[in-house]
Amino acid sequence: MCGLLGFLTADVATDSVVQQVYDALQCGRHRGPDERGTWHDEHIILGFNRLSIIDIEHSHQPLRWGPPENTERYALAFNGEIYNYLELRTQLSEEFGARFATEGDGEAIVAAYHHWGTAAFSKLRGMFAFAIWDTETQELVLARDPFGIKPLFLATGPGGTAYASEKKSLLELLPALNLSDALDPRALEHYTVLQYVPEPESLHANIRRLESGCYATLRPGAAPEVTRYFEPNFRVRPFAAGSEEARYREIAAVLEDSVAKHMRADVTVGAFLSGGIDSTAIAALAIRHNPNLLTFTSAFEREGYSEADVAAETAEAIGAKHFIRTVSPEEFAGAIPEIVWYLDDPVADPALVPLYFVAQEARKHVKVVLSGEGSDELFGGYTIYREPLSLKPFEYLPKGVRRLAGKLSDRIPDGTRGKSLLHRGSLPLEQRYYGNARSFNDAQLRSVLREFRPEWTHQDVTAPIYARSRGWDPVARMQHLDLFTWLRGDILVKADKMTMANSLELRVPFLDPEVFAVAEQIPYQQKITKETTKYALRRALETIVPPHVLHRPKLGFPVPLRHWLRGPELYDWAATQIAESQTDHLLDKSAIKAMLEAHRAGNGDHSRRLWTLLVFMIWHGIFVEDRIKPDIQEPTYPVRL
Repeated sequence: MCGLLGFLTADVATDSVVQQVYDALQCGRHRGPDERGTWHDEHIILGFNRLSIIDIEHSHQPLRWGPPENTERYALAFNGEIYNYLELRTQLSEEFGARFATEGDGEAIVAAYHHWGTAAFSKLRGMFAFAIWDTETQELVLARDPFGIKPLFLATGPGGTAYASEKKSLLELLPALNLSDALDPRALEHYTVLQYVPEPESLHANIRRLESGCYATLRPGAAPEVTRYFEPNFRVRPFAAGSEEARYREIAAVLEDSVAKHMRADVTVGAFLSGGIDSTAIAALAIRHNPNLLTFTSAFEREGYSEADVAAETAEAIGAKHFIRTVSPEEFAGAIPEIVWYLDDPVADPALVPLYFVAQEARKHVKVVLSGEGSDELFGGYTIYREPLSLKPFEYLPKGVRRLAGKLSDRIPDGTRGKSLLHRGSLPLEQRYYGNARSFNDAQLRSVLREFRPEWTHQDVTAPIYARSRGWDPVARMQHLDLFTWLRGDILVKADKMTMANSLELRVPFLDPEVFAVAEQIPYQQKITKETTKYALRRALETIVPPHVLHRPKLGFPVPLRHWLRGPELYDWAATQIAESQTDHLLDKSAIKAMLEAHRAGNGDHSRRLWTLLVFMIWHGIFVEDRIKPDIQEPTYPVRL
């Protein structure tokens, strides 16, 4: 796991730009504190911060590789892990006579690209963002893994194109690209609705992200050409009647294989453990490969906001040594500026904070952790996926009657039982579902945004995604949407950023192409029932997951934000953030203060919306006002753990 930074110049790489790239690498030092390396020729500068996990003594980057006739044809900078690299190296050696000078996975990427071209990207089982520079063709290829586990930001201007794992590194290079650091107002509006900035946007108008499952080809002086190489397709493979047991065995087998490959490392691998089925399954499979597995969870002292007891019971049941990190309200508030700095763009998910602290604890003991992200999107784990069942009767109503139901819901007072059901039942799926986070509606946005633009809606983001899933069942369409929105905008951002903030590598065995190839074939009746979610997965894990976890409802890392914003824990802190923020030109701070007071008085639960705005204010204070200066410590971790 590492950090990338590179600059493809429009003309010739000057000494000044080379030095700027080297200096900007400092922003990403937490991603790779073990080594820093750069390489350049007349057109490109490759920079790299390494967190050494595999082939620690070798596999230095930027890495040079080539065929026998030109052994240094390519230069590679690579963030991530390729879990099937051993199999790829064997295949490349046998089919093409490829030779390797290291024991790492980086050479497997370059050799695969040399022999298979961009078709190689679909053969990689792993998480990655990488840059390959071909010195013969003078072409740069950037690629990102199928699900977007690893980030990659891009900025293209008259001076060339720069890319980075950390957006703040690109902010330092914008002058060399002849670009401004202006904010993107549409991205801000999307953020306030979704609680994250959706790909490919960022809050800076001149910085974008290479989307998950895509690669970009670049030449000096030309704009990137982006191509999608992976498109999730929740097709259903027919199973003969009575063959469900074979499906469950297939799920269990592919998960066991994925975890086995995700355990490959030359350092200690641990696991995050909550009280849910996903992390428990990963830990229970991992301990088969490491009997001394260490597991980690976070907790709050407030009753109902901790799964520590369940996680500890699970660790005992599977035989793991367990660590619990309890987070106080004071620690929670104190860490937020630092957390937002690490995020690059704001993500208004309070679960970031306990994740940051449990990663901090884990890094004292291990260098790699496994986690359960992606299971809900692949196997149908969110409760909202059951909504099509509850709204099924509305499908039999004429469109005019459904519209009438929607108008009737508008007249019913907020909080009245049945209002939401009528409203959502009156809408087609494309209008009612835009992911797991819905912070603000239009009326609420008008009250807080100085320049609300009603034509900028969530459908800017969701309509192109829905267009690719026409004809699928509604649950599959919701899953597909979440893969491109919630998963890569919130779940994977917080997983990457909070672990990398602590120089800890996080691996997600559910988000493996082979696991997806099985999950995409499951019919919705095997995902969602009236009683449960992830039905097929739960059946597959019956002999793997302890009984006390198998059917528990999902909690994750819950945060008592609603209570804290009403009490002494966070109310004064929130009021101070609102008062000191210099965002009056963007936000109506008086309306936000009134919202805080209403929440404190118990007149509605405004915690989610307040948190969305507070995180943005802190982000603005750091990256725009330069008023908030987080205390970012220099990483001092050992190479081996």
